[in-house]
Amino acid sequence: MNVSQIIAAKRDGQKLTDEDIAFLVAGYSCGDIPDYQMSAFAMAVFCRGMDAEETTSLTKHMLMSGVTLAWDDGSKVVDKHSTGGIGDKTSLILAPLLACFDLKVPMISGRGLGPTGGTLDKLEAIPGLRTNLNTSELIDITNRVGCVISGATAEIAPADRKLYALRDVTGTVPSIPLITASIMSKKLAENLDCLVLDVKCGNGAFMKTLDEATALARSLVNVGQQMGVTTTAIITDMNQPLGSMIGNSLEVIESIDALEGGGPKDLYEVTVSLAAELLVNSGRADDFANARDMIEQKLKSGEAMDKFREMVSAQGGDLTKPLIAATSHQVSAKDNGVVHAIDTEALGLAIIEMGGGRKVVGQNIDHSVGIQLNVRLGDDIETGDTLATVYTDDHTENHIAAVRHAITITPPTHACSTNRPLILDRISS
Repeated sequence: MNVSQIIAAKRDGQKLTDEDIAFLVAGYSCGDIPDYQMSAFAMAVFCRGMDAEETTSLTKHMLMSGVTLAWDDGSKVVDKHSTGGIGDKTSLILAPLLACFDLKVPMISGRGLGPTGGTLDKLEAIPGLRTNLNTSELIDITNRVGCVISGATAEIAPADRKLYALRDVTGTVPSIPLITASIMSKKLAENLDCLVLDVKCGNGAFMKTLDEATALARSLVNVGQQMGVTTTAIITDMNQPLGSMIGNSLEVIESIDALEGGGPKDLYEVTVSLAAELLVNSGRADDFANARDMIEQKLKSGEAMDKFREMVSAQGGDLTKPLIAATSHQVSAKDNGVVHAIDTEALGLAIIEMGGGRKVVGQNIDHSVGIQLNVRLGDDIETGDTLATVYTDDHTENHIAAVRHAITITPPTHACSTNRPLILDRISS
């Protein structure tokens, strides 16, 4: 086969065969196809797209470039993936919660990408906790505890690791076929029975519009179903942060609160909705109402929190040591009115400026910084009310100004509706 002819075919809008895609992925994985040719292929896909069959083929061959986890005892294996949002900490709650139902949850997660925080960075705020587990450790902890949250090992979908690094520097990240193949090749390597996807939509999400989020959700669900995994997606609003805490240590604290039966209502609703999908699809619950009742019992009884402690300990973490937060500073309202808009992405970028996220790959982060948001869209505000609390020890006034600027307060006559749906849609097939 000729690599340049395959690139030209896709450049001209032609459909690639499974053999074409297999050749490209295998050649790139072993180094026979250079970066410059794979960059051209990625740009051709970005511009011309792929149909459902091509996207499934690309996912399949990226998956086949590495190992697939093996499970011995016939237990149901499930997982969740989120496309990323500000304050999205559901993974920390979901993994131990689902393990309470005799489900295996080998959750392969990532680090922060742009303004969105990463699950691994949040967990590493816990003293001693390791997220760089090798394949055997990942399988062992999942078998013993029921759940684990770790980064992808070198053996899992290595073609994705190479291609993603290339996309990140060639302007080809926001391509639905390439996003789909990247996400699903890693998730399918877990050898799952069921998968649920949380596709975020709004100003704090990668997909800004409902049409974009729906297209991605349908692509992800289709590939999962084609590869034999029961897959559903919910599309959730990200025009304001999920929960009130943003930042690594703060989000762990809020997750623990939720695991103990508390926490913000929106965080509870998204977490329960995702968990219910997996309980029903795995056969652990008869219907969604039954699933929600079962979930509430596990949270209120403390069983989910006990499982979280067990998982943290198995990964070397120590919850008896305090989670450190930087010095707190109040952000006060300067006007009366109503919270009309929250620039959610700007809050995520503010965390990066405080040192809680990365500007370059490999940069160390400060787990202690963050923001506690005290308001929601539609809230009535009076001058002097606390809009947020900023946790930082450096350049305090700049960070306070950035957070205040991200919250738009207008007269009541310009207020937005407070009846904003949190869950916008559900995609099942």
